[in-house]
Amino acid sequence: MPAAATTALLTANAITKRFGDFTANDQVDFTIQPGAIHALLGENGAGKSTFVKMLYGVLSPDEGAFIWNGEEVTISSPKAARAMGIAMVFQHFSLFPALTVAENIALALDDAPQLSALSGRIREASQRWGLAIDPDRPVGDLSVGEQQRVEILRCLLQDPKLLIMDEPTSVLTPQESERLFDVLRKLSDEGCAVLYISHKLDEIMALTEKATILRGGKNVGDVIPKKSSTRAMAEMMVGDKVDWIERRQDKATTDKDRKAVFAINGLSRPAESAFATPLSNIHLDVAAGEILGIAGISGNGQEELAEALSGEWRCPDDDMISYNGVGIGRSGPRERRRMGMEMVPEERNGHAAIPDMTLMENTFLTHYDRMSKSPGLFRRMMTHAGMGEDMTREIIKNHDVRTPRDNPQARQLSGGNLQKFIMGRMLMTAPQLAIIAQPTWGVDVGAATMIRRSLLALAEQGCGIILISQDLEEIFSLSSRIAVLNAGVMSAAQPASELTAEAVGLLMGGAAPQAPRQGDVA
Repeated sequence: MPAAATTALLTANAITKRFGDFTANDQVDFTIQPGAIHALLGENGAGKSTFVKMLYGVLSPDEGAFIWNGEEVTISSPKAARAMGIAMVFQHFSLFPALTVAENIALALDDAPQLSALSGRIREASQRWGLAIDPDRPVGDLSVGEQQRVEILRCLLQDPKLLIMDEPTSVLTPQESERLFDVLRKLSDEGCAVLYISHKLDEIMALTEKATILRGGKNVGDVIPKKSSTRAMAEMMVGDKVDWIERRQDKATTDKDRKAVFAINGLSRPAESAFATPLSNIHLDVAAGEILGIAGISGNGQEELAEALSGEWRCPDDDMISYNGVGIGRSGPRERRRMGMEMVPEERNGHAAIPDMTLMENTFLTHYDRMSKSPGLFRRMMTHAGMGEDMTREIIKNHDVRTPRDNPQARQLSGGNLQKFIMGRMLMTAPQLAIIAQPTWGVDVGAATMIRRSLLALAEQGCGIILISQDLEEIFSLSSRIAVLNAGVMSAAQPASELTAEAVGLLMGGAAPQAPRQGDVA
């Protein structure tokens, strides 16, 4: 709880930041009290990242002022921010896998002591805050949750007065998230303020005392989460009604006569680098019209599995993967697309779309295989740009893709809008089987709802979908059945209606998964 205080810890007065003609933050006012746990919410592009970067000294405001403990300050650099008492845990960690915990923390401290003394301080802080970690362990041997503890300890060793947390639970199990919340509450009790950025509104309700909401670069209001609702906060973020998705109920979870259209039969894959995850004897299947959710924390074999499913990595045996009863394990991506399969990879820029190509050019890339069956059509599309423009405009219109101009380059779109374009482009192919990896990663609530509804509609049309996601809310709202991937081992798929987030979270954390056998069905 915030300590009683007459002076705010930090006040932002009319902060404005422009990039050329674009105003990222427009006269933003903000106040956080000592010891408060305060949320910062907004859609992608709302201005959260820009505002936080100014707080941490990465950017400087064009107008306005920051007041720290009653005095106007200039936060000229991250080093200056740390000297004031501002620390930040970024969403994407900046750790070196080959170095130990102590060595990584030493690199991040402005005045690091000798490693032996630092290791002692790490052990003391670890015990004090309940963040168990061995300073002598290589970071490459740590789980993602343990790596986050390293980042938090690095900040706590600086004795911060304000700790900024950017999407801190995006890589954590529910149990790890609860342990993190305990640490943040303890920090609050000792007077450290926490600025908490998350798209998980249930967390905001449970953890924070106040939430500031940005929309279009402006502060559109503060709310007390416990006196509000997730729907009300979401609608403030988007400025409109939000069409909420409830937990899916699907007869495919109970039908005994379900017929698999796609099956994985004993798939194993060795680790091909020091930091890759081997896959071990995976058995799974998906039926037409079914969404099979594969939950798991990033780094547990999701990338390796997606490459095997798409054909980017070819199996040693055709029968390891079958599609409509035909072994395709050694078939490549192009052959699988021609059979009616589509893949939406996790990495948008460079994998799902080429950043320097226009949206129309990116549309051609995906539709090439089908158009090449009709060379005349393909030549007409390439020589008469109007046909490609029509297809691209249809994707943009049907999926509310917001672009800065007509036919921009892919890199000019925000993450959420690029993902909506990629999903819309995939849907135009009317696939019979779709493999979708992290479809709403880093996407705001409005875009996420639209993407999830498009997946439900695709399943209604009879498409089998394999959904790979670390977002449990997404997994439960969309999936008919759920399996969990941990350290390259897949649990048996079970009906989503028979599972809880807590049970799935335990499996994500490595609690005794039941290895599936060939022929297992839900």
